[in-house]
Amino acid sequence: MGDRAQHQPSGLRAAANTLPWILLTTESTAFVLLAHYSRVMPPAGGKRYLTSTAVFLAEVVKLAISLTMALYDVSKTAPASMPATSLFFSLTSAVFSGDSWKLAIPAALDVLSNSLLYIALSNLRAAAFQITFQLKFLTTAIFGLMLLKRSIPPRKWGLLLLLVAGVALVQIPDASPEQMVQEDHANHHFPRSLEEWKAVKQGLGAGSSLHKRSATYEGIEEDIQTADPHLNPTIGLLATIGASVASGLASIFFEKVLKDSSKHISLWIRNVQLAVYSVFPALFIGIVFRDGEKIAEDGFFQGYNWAVWSTIIIQALGGIVSAFYVSHAQKDAMSLATTANIILSIVGSIWLFDFEVTASFLLGSAAVLVATHYYGNPIFSPAMGASRPPPIRIDAYEKDSAGPEGSPLAPPNDFSIKLPSTPFLSDGMSSSRPTSPGPGHARVSSSRNVSGSGYFEEK
Repeated sequence: MGDRAQHQPSGLRAAANTLPWILLTTESTAFVLLAHYSRVMPPAGGKRYLTSTAVFLAEVVKLAISLTMALYDVSKTAPASMPATSLFFSLTSAVFSGDSWKLAIPAALDVLSNSLLYIALSNLRAAAFQITFQLKFLTTAIFGLMLLKRSIPPRKWGLLLLLVAGVALVQIPDASPEQMVQEDHANHHFPRSLEEWKAVKQGLGAGSSLHKRSATYEGIEEDIQTADPHLNPTIGLLATIGASVASGLASIFFEKVLKDSSKHISLWIRNVQLAVYSVFPALFIGIVFRDGEKIAEDGFFQGYNWAVWSTIIIQALGGIVSAFYVSHAQKDAMSLATTANIILSIVGSIWLFDFEVTASFLLGSAAVLVATHYYGNPIFSPAMGASRPPPIRIDAYEKDSAGPEGSPLAPPNDFSIKLPSTPFLSDGMSSSRPTSPGPGHARVSSSRNVSGSGYFEEK
């Protein structure tokens, strides 16, 4: 029974340590692969979905989940006779009280980061994006140094330099400049005659959704770009760097708000605050000002299919999970999840998108893997596993009458070296009953003179 009782808590602890990085790995890898697929797959109904609507719906889903869990937390402490309206007003006062206004900054930065993620995944391969997005380690370290006054040891600076070098190797173009120019001209060429238009439609297949809009060929280039999207690595790289900066600043600012808060607030309420302040910029900036005309013309849900909805739900869940792990600072889970994300994204890109791994990409991804794994994992010392023996304590224990047969009362499991109390009487080597002194000396007490006058008394 005793062994079973001890085995169960250890199993629960192992599951609690394993579950976080599995959830983080699944969420991040699935979002990257699905988001990239939703941006390059044949569009539904001849229209590709607007990223502003996806960002807004992700914030709405996040708000709904966080609000439900926050109401459940408040109801556990509220009396059973409290009506639902009073419960909702109590939650509202908790959400908009105190320092909740400070979360408007990280909320807006999250919206900006999520919008740039879609732009990056529309122009970069999934594997290349996943590796480049690890620049958030560098931006988080820099903002932590500036806002939280954190110290970065030289070993971590070296790992960050290795990270930047790995990203640079990954971003080396595969083709020569002449080939890139030829491919660019080929991708931007659109038909100028009826024969070329028919050839394009036959080449794209019968299931293509291209339409000749007018006799002046208005919108033909846009239709071709929609059916066969062209990846622009430069735009993808700039969008990924911008997303890394916004994500790093948002996480550090959120952590600063949690540390500076004078009272404890539930993390579900914090998630409600983040979602509430994220909905407004996603609605007014993304939907109304940026894509208002397109939404009014073709509808809010243009181009939506199962891949788009799955991407939105996974992104919403990922935002909630990330807020929890920022607050708990589980760096070991984040390190394992990042390592697994990179590996699974490379495998998924090769399997799903026919991604070709080059020598520079392989070398750069290996450098990023080493840098991210050792940077975020706290179990590795600077000596990389060099063991160090425990320190030895040297204490001068004296005999105590409370101990059995005058033995010193040392703390349990304490390794110490006992020194003799006098130059002539070695208690550590003698028996429990010391020998009598010579005729010229008086018996000396085992305890030292408190006044410090000497070891012997005058006759």
